[in-house]
Amino acid sequence: MDYQFFLECIDGLASLYSFDIFPDGSFSEIRLMGVNKLNVGMLHFNPDAPEFYPGIPYRTYWKDLNFERVLYKSGSEKKSLYSYVNARGFWLKGFYIPVSSFDAPPAEDGTRTVYCLYILEYANDLETDSMSQNSADVASAVTNISIKLHEMQDFYQAMSAAAAEIKTICGAEKCSIYTVDEGSQQCCLINEDGIQNEQLEEMASDMGCSPFEVAMRWEKALEMSDCLLLEDLKVIEERDPVWFRSLCKNGVTNIVLYEIRCKRTLVGFIWAANVDASKMMKIKQTLELTSFLLAAVIQNHQLVSGLEFRSTVDGLTQVGTRNAMNDRVDRWIGGTEKLPSAMGVAFADLNGLKTVNDEEGHNAGDKLLFRAAALLKIAFGDNEIYRAGGDEFVIFCPDASEEALLQQVQQLKSLTDNTRDVSFAVGTAYATGDYDICKAMQSADESMYKDKEEYYRRHPEKDRRRRSRG
Repeated sequence: MDYQFFLECIDGLASLYSFDIFPDGSFSEIRLMGVNKLNVGMLHFNPDAPEFYPGIPYRTYWKDLNFERVLYKSGSEKKSLYSYVNARGFWLKGFYIPVSSFDAPPAEDGTRTVYCLYILEYANDLETDSMSQNSADVASAVTNISIKLHEMQDFYQAMSAAAAEIKTICGAEKCSIYTVDEGSQQCCLINEDGIQNEQLEEMASDMGCSPFEVAMRWEKALEMSDCLLLEDLKVIEERDPVWFRSLCKNGVTNIVLYEIRCKRTLVGFIWAANVDASKMMKIKQTLELTSFLLAAVIQNHQLVSGLEFRSTVDGLTQVGTRNAMNDRVDRWIGGTEKLPSAMGVAFADLNGLKTVNDEEGHNAGDKLLFRAAALLKIAFGDNEIYRAGGDEFVIFCPDASEEALLQQVQQLKSLTDNTRDVSFAVGTAYATGDYDICKAMQSADESMYKDKEEYYRRHPEKDRRRRSRG
């Protein structure tokens, strides 16, 4: 049979497959019968694959269980099928077309060989017309999820509502959205009841790794596919035995795992367990589009959170910024947050930073700032530490006793005494009752300058002010 002539007549990335249907209704492995010249790159995907010949096992080049599922359905039921998926940053349109003219008569034992043509088109951007080709119930399910995602302003409430909707669509016993921030390597597990940090840690503990490493293991288990829709766990047992044991321990018998990507960046997974296996095709079609909707919402949240973090946390020292400090004070003054009944305030100015910057360079100055901030964190523990200026730090100690405040300052002095380069001028103020937080800060600042004058009196060689005059 001249498969090649047939394939070259097709405009598009075309490939032809065959498989056997046995008398008991089971299927053989899928065989690749040919590809056209436009799609010849498929044969080079696996550099270790042997030279192509018609009938070579499809898995020689690729292993996409979802593709196989649809191909089997199309070929065995003699139905033309269509898929539109977001896979690793590309929108893929797949057309599955049975080719009965290539079918051979059944063998003596009843085994039949069937053929199926697959034509692929891909693009970088979404085509709304292509989305509309799905069935009415799939379109309705996707619309409902979209409404859940956008009717609430709070990100976590929206994710929780979407997870509940997906759980219903899948007929699942368990369903979660697992967000992944590759930059910070932070993950979050959200189900219909909200954020589930305890379950997240338990899941990671069962697999003997961190939550981010769980995500990387799932990514590896997908083996370049965009999802796993498994009616049993045999594939998981083969690909990740540790994950398999964790699933069995938690009573999972089947699973749906769908990656969520924005462009080519992994931002999460849809995870559902013990789903209604009779709904697998609807689940696949629904989640193909749902993953795209979720990707946009998750990435936007991560972007905004990142901007908020950068505006409130100093990138070098990892303490609060001046903006964050001012916001805190404004909330106290404006009455949106009640002032603590007692407040300890400390101003700590890093001595000698300008000298280090001038003589050793700004990299050395940055290292000095980093070490200084580390000592502040040790001395002041869980209190609020802010970098208010280049070399100046402010610490708020809500509800601390005056004795505790002075002990922490003394601990800071002791720590710096054991370093060769870090030294602080420190001033404090303590306020209780009906006090003015701004006056307390001013008092601590004035006290700090007195301490700094004493430092320069004892170390005149480090006083840049005196050197600039003379």
